[in-house]
Amino acid sequence: MTSKKTTSPPRLDFGLILILFLLFLVSCISIYSAQTTGQYKENFLLKQMVWYMVGTGIIAAVITLDSDQLKKISWYAYGFGLFLLGLLIVAPSSIAPVINGAKAWFRVPGMGSLQPSELVKVFIILALAKVIDDHHEKNRIKTIQTDLWLLIKIGIFTMLPLLLVMKQPDLGTGLVFIAIMLGMIFISGITWKLLVPIFGTGITLISAIFYFVLWQPEILEKYLGVKEYQFARIYSWIDPYNYQSSTGFQLTRSLLAIGSGETTGKGYGTREVYLPESHTDFIFSIVGEEFGFIGASILVSLFFLLIYHITRVGMETKNNFYTYICIGVISMITFHVFQNIGMTIGLLPITGIPLPFISYGGSSLMGNMLAMSLIFSISYHHKKYMFSNNE
Repeated sequence: MTSKKTTSPPRLDFGLILILFLLFLVSCISIYSAQTTGQYKENFLLKQMVWYMVGTGIIAAVITLDSDQLKKISWYAYGFGLFLLGLLIVAPSSIAPVINGAKAWFRVPGMGSLQPSELVKVFIILALAKVIDDHHEKNRIKTIQTDLWLLIKIGIFTMLPLLLVMKQPDLGTGLVFIAIMLGMIFISGITWKLLVPIFGTGITLISAIFYFVLWQPEILEKYLGVKEYQFARIYSWIDPYNYQSSTGFQLTRSLLAIGSGETTGKGYGTREVYLPESHTDFIFSIVGEEFGFIGASILVSLFFLLIYHITRVGMETKNNFYTYICIGVISMITFHVFQNIGMTIGLLPITGIPLPFISYGGSSLMGNMLAMSLIFSISYHHKKYMFSNNE
């Protein structure tokens, strides 16, 4: 019996290209509509197109890197990300201004502002993928002790940037870091004998915090130093119409906009509900009002296609490091989409997380395109083996 083994040459992922192109069109259409309301003087559409071009350049640069090269640069990228987050804390306001109560952006001449945490999300994915892959290479025999050590390492490499982000403060980005960590923990092969009690305890603590916030906030104020105004975001989420003149304003307007779109929408450019900053975090409200349930469903379906495509890439590759990267990217995008759409329809609290590839924002788009560049690299260097047996 003889066997032949051939490999396919490097290839571009045209399916992913098509999905990103469709998301690009939706982003341009939505942003153009948002900036015609008269509340903005900048041309956000043109800037978004430029950022998409920059993102395409990032993909072109990263796609040439194979798994060995990505592993080599993962620690440098992670360290660079920690440096940027640390620099934000000590940088003067002329370089890192406080915007909306958060010191999360660098002022970059000619570029406006740069939010390094958007890039750090991808750096964390690379670092954790390497940590998990290296751990399994060194520990061929799994035990409770080896799994616990892996869990500790994953926690440490996530907590370092998380603590720096929470100093800004930026709760939304911190939640994304945690979502990435959880997704990669579940795929890392750690025994459920460790995960069940740990996550059970975590869920119990979160439930207890919500209980005290809703029914006994004075205890949190007394023992944890939580201020009364800090409860407003939760209260305005649960009962937005009672706070519509203050913290619940955006949510009530978003609900009105999406609800008024009904099934087919009011038509492109025919918006009637005023919603501040609708080109960024609340861009889904534009889609809902102008294109209705059908248009919103098409957009959600595009994200499902994107996640499915990345899942398929991760399942096809035989490289565990690649698989971990795919899981990290899926966790990041899924959480972004779920949280952003959820907050615009009142299912989740408002956290300021943009809708991937759709919301205006250079930093967010560069981070997402950097994540896609890793997927393109995986598809480009992935070898499909074909066996034929001749007796």
